[in-house]
Amino acid sequence: MPTDSTTTPADPESAPPGEAPRGRHLGLALVVIAAAQLMVVLDGTITNIALPSIQTDLDVSASNLSWIVNAYALAFGGLLLLGGRAGDLFGRRRMFRIGITVFTLASVLGGLAPNEELLIGARILQGIGASISAPTALSLIATNFPEGKPRNKAMGVYAAMAGLGSTVGLLLGGVLTDYLDWRWVFFVNIPIGVAVLTGTKVLAEGERNTGRLDVPGAVTGTGGLIALVYGITRGGQDGWTDTLTLAFFGVAVVLLVLFLVLQVRTTHPMLPLRLFRDRNRAGSYATMLFLGAGMFATFYFLTLYMQQILGYSPVKTGFAYLPFSFGMGMAAGISSKLVARLAPRQIAGPGLVVGAAGMFWFSRLEPGSSYATHLMPAMFVTALGLGMSFVPMTLGAVSGVRDQDSGIASALLNTAQQIGGALGLAVLTTISTYAANDRLPQAAGTFYRAIAMRDFATVAKAGEALTHGYTTAFAVAASLFVGGLLITVFAINAKKQNHGESAPTAHLG
Repeated sequence: MPTDSTTTPADPESAPPGEAPRGRHLGLALVVIAAAQLMVVLDGTITNIALPSIQTDLDVSASNLSWIVNAYALAFGGLLLLGGRAGDLFGRRRMFRIGITVFTLASVLGGLAPNEELLIGARILQGIGASISAPTALSLIATNFPEGKPRNKAMGVYAAMAGLGSTVGLLLGGVLTDYLDWRWVFFVNIPIGVAVLTGTKVLAEGERNTGRLDVPGAVTGTGGLIALVYGITRGGQDGWTDTLTLAFFGVAVVLLVLFLVLQVRTTHPMLPLRLFRDRNRAGSYATMLFLGAGMFATFYFLTLYMQQILGYSPVKTGFAYLPFSFGMGMAAGISSKLVARLAPRQIAGPGLVVGAAGMFWFSRLEPGSSYATHLMPAMFVTALGLGMSFVPMTLGAVSGVRDQDSGIASALLNTAQQIGGALGLAVLTTISTYAANDRLPQAAGTFYRAIAMRDFATVAKAGEALTHGYTTAFAVAASLFVGGLLITVFAINAKKQNHGESAPTAHLG
């Protein structure tokens, strides 16, 4: 790793705009950027392990529990494009600092939250901070590292943080929840955030672009998605003909239609619709929506199953996920080599078949299923499928994109994953809750009340109902993978990728 420590120029901000300063402490700059990326990605999984503890401590309903995940995903995914654009206009280092500050303060609020409403609000703020810091961190690599080996090495470390963050989040979430308290899954971000902010003085500021932020587009797009997800969640809880449910669906339609109109008419749209004219790119984004839904569902429902039904501790749950992380990393490594030899759909297609098979395997879980013979192999198979699919879809999203659109094309891929995960989890949580309550009314509430009363017969009965809900969700998730497979087969017809093309970084978790 380059660690040039000369001092020409001595002041990081005295370098010519748009160029990586000579004589920079490149090693320290990379540590700062990588730590920020690790923190953002880690937060996508670390909270999952703590969900059952949060549910018990704050008395969160089964239908509202998913909002602790979705609030972050919707804010992150919905504002990611705006965050990247803000860095271009107002300075990448400045916006990076703002993003890390917001994320760190939101983590404090999340750790101190006395109820679910304030916790969900803190998660929204975390998502806003992540939507600013994540894209500007990637841009700062280009600003601070000269082309060639230094920049390539920096990009490699940055990309590695995506996979590492997911694994570390699962393990660290278990350790913190088990040995301290679930609130420490938020407090752990404070020292990281402070260290990153302290280290930003070594980062150079790049030149700024002209233009303006598409704030109306951000408000209508993100607002429409939030209204849609809330409508889906409320519909499953209070009925699909409920007045407020219908009102939120109506608001979602109005805002999303207005968003599309604004994107067509505005001079500087947050989402240039021209990116969807290429069928391969559009197909990659659509497939990533399904992949995001599958990944979110896997972490969410498996965590609840292992801790509620099997009685795993948070630490044991975190370590139980290791086959998933191993399978994902192995498959991503293999597929990154295959993209130079095979067309994207020849890799992603089989990957989606394998992923669907893993989800179907999960749908056969029972209250007494064995980890060694059922959970572990199903995790590994599902991870293989996801890992085989991510790389070709990532390359397909940026293949043939003009230079001025390359950044937004990359960001849109992460947006599709986050939004797909949030929408998919809202739908699957609704289905799971309905299926469980069909077996036993108010299954989740009955389960926890029976545990408190040590009524083990009722605990077993409620556990069977909850398991039925989780397995129903996995069966539907398998069908979502099949939907992604159909899009891949019929919409993506690109040839094999050139050896020189590189993929942007997608958050695998």
